Amino acid sequence: MAMIIGIPREIKDDEYRVGATPDGVSQLVAAGHGVVVERGAGEGAGHLDAEYRDAGAILVDTGEEAWSRAELVVKVKEPTGPELGYLRPGLIVFTYFHLAADEKLTRAVIDSRCTAIAYETVANPDGSLPLLAPMSEIAGRLATQVTAQYLMKPSGGPGRLLGGVPGVPPVKVLILGAGAVGTHATKIAVGMGADVTIMDINTQRLRQLDAEYKTHIRTRTSTPTNVMDEARKADAIIGTVLKAGARTPQLITEENLAELAPGTLLVDVAIDQGGCFAGSRPTTHQNATYRAGHLMYYCVANMPGAVPMTATVALTDQTIAYLLRLADGPAKAMKADRPLALGLQAHDGKLVEPGVAEAFDLPLADLDEVLDAMTED
Repeated sequence: MAMIIGIPREIKDDEYRVGATPDGVSQLVAAGHGVVVERGAGEGAGHLDAEYRDAGAILVDTGEEAWSRAELVVKVKEPTGPELGYLRPGLIVFTYFHLAADEKLTRAVIDSRCTAIAYETVANPDGSLPLLAPMSEIAGRLATQVTAQYLMKPSGGPGRLLGGVPGVPPVKVLILGAGAVGTHATKIAVGMGADVTIMDINTQRLRQLDAEYKTHIRTRTSTPTNVMDEARKADAIIGTVLKAGARTPQLITEENLAELAPGTLLVDVAIDQGGCFAGSRPTTHQNATYRAGHLMYYCVANMPGAVPMTATVALTDQTIAYLLRLADGPAKAMKADRPLALGLQAHDGKLVEPGVAEAFDLPLADLDEVLDAMTED
């Protein structure tokens, strides 16, 4: 069956990505679907209106029109501001939701009775997260770049060069979490010559990194005691811990902060899911850092938005296959594809993501029962 897909302009601060490239749109149109694109939606990522028109999209003047005409909205960041008013029964929204960090959005999704499908919880049988992976890779690489930037004096840092120079030691960088973000942060940090320690609860993953980098990094099992032992010695800490669908565990607590060295830079890549450091709060690319006592925080909630040309292509490359299946019928697609079904957060007022229900003490519906109900609709 044909479906109308809406691609609005992103309205989050400093967000220049777009939900699909013109190439992605052409694939949707070739499959028989209609695509409505808000004018200017792709400009920040280098995709002009004419490219979308040539791909077969219909251009509309406002975000409200893109939302109202669509049966399925595909975007990058969670609905916010006026977009919350566009949620409605029967509408499917496919995006990064990160509901466990946002009670207002969670309740808006439930109250609107829309169908919310989150990129970040689509999960393969091996536990990998195919739609989160491309942004995690970008965020990890950027995390080390911004660490280098904000250690410099003009950026408010102490004036340290990440890799040091002969006779002057490099910066000690502690990376918490050895998933996709942590792995890519490690790659860039090693390449820039930093003194790198990476920690995780998964010792098998640490063995893999140890074999890859040999003496260029140190690995250590993540326990509260071990984390603080390393954190006290660090010049910069990059927090990358993720618990899919749930609020991020806080690895450095309020009591721990006083033990960190003056001038320590805390880069909280996990801020979308609530952050893994006490004192973390979302920032923007325009106002990326803040000081709290003797510490500096960097907590930009949409880091890949800084490189929208790269990020939009990388995201569309991964999402388009899932989007094509959803457009052919969401109930059928999710019943046939368990990884995609795990992306479902809520449908018709019923919440099915356990981590979100736990975060806000909300009733949890059974995923399979909700999918059965969708099939009957």
